[in-house]
Amino acid sequence: MLLQESLKSQTKDDYRHLSDEYSLIRAVHTAVKGRARFKVKGLRGSQELKRYIELRLLKIDIITQVGANHFTGNVLVMFRPNFSLEGIASLLQNIVLDYRRVSVNISPIAQSSTQSIIPPQLENLNTQVILAAATATTFAFSAGLLFKYGLDESILQELQRLHNPLLDQMMQSITFLGEPLSFLLISSGFGSYLWRYHRRREATGLGMATVGAVGLNFLLKELFGRARPALWDYIVNAVHYSFPSGHAMVSTAVYGYIGYVLAKEFPQWRKQILASTATLILSIGFSRLYLGVHWPTDVLAGYATGLLWLIVCIVYLENC
Repeated sequence: MLLQESLKSQTKDDYRHLSDEYSLIRAVHTAVKGRARFKVKGLRGSQELKRYIELRLLKIDIITQVGANHFTGNVLVMFRPNFSLEGIASLLQNIVLDYRRVSVNISPIAQSSTQSIIPPQLENLNTQVILAAATATTFAFSAGLLFKYGLDESILQELQRLHNPLLDQMMQSITFLGEPLSFLLISSGFGSYLWRYHRRREATGLGMATVGAVGLNFLLKELFGRARPALWDYIVNAVHYSFPSGHAMVSTAVYGYIGYVLAKEFPQWRKQILASTATLILSIGFSRLYLGVHWPTDVLAGYATGLLWLIVCIVYLENC
């Protein structure tokens, strides 16, 4: 109770001089309420201090998420927005001071035991990676089954029965969100926002997700060289080979990455953000089937490959 009272919200003027009051802590990024990045003296190169900070902060109710980076010396803290940045900095400084006091007396055996503890947020990341990999495997397995039993054409023929002018317009609009121009505009805009607020690691990850997914898709299309369906006349422009679907693959990587970053930044809306992201990605894939420019196996394979690349980008974001 006393801790919460000491962390009541204050105005920005109250914590402009954190670096003066807390010699071990320097605020790096505080533009978003309830989210702050600090530079911590002594953190760079110390995995033990990284683990200690994460474990201590995550035991405090007002802290929703913590990420310490022993390569950069930065600590990202997400907390309830009604608490002050100064209070969070004070907690962080006290934790670092405690670590300095106790680390002198930690035996080699105790250090080994401490290093074996996995911070809760890393456990969550491992769980997310496992779920994403399992989902990618399911998509790939489903694509294999459809191809084995020759169901591609019959599925498209059934979808063709749904065609009407209104749905045609809707699907054209949805599929536009998976076009290269859309990815360029959205990635550039969001990447510029991240870079402007010194979130360069996240911006770099977004660049990896976009450029890597586009490049990998191009290589896979050239490798497999599969022709597009020719069951009816297209009402959208479709060029290059069919397998795997670039719209499904790149949208999974790019929109999935953006959704992940936003869900971390706004944990109170995490479920809504992730649900909206998944709906958008699935809608783009369905639009390619409705429009008849991809086989179902193309889209499923695109989702599987895009998810695997998304995992690579997220692991980079969380561990570099």
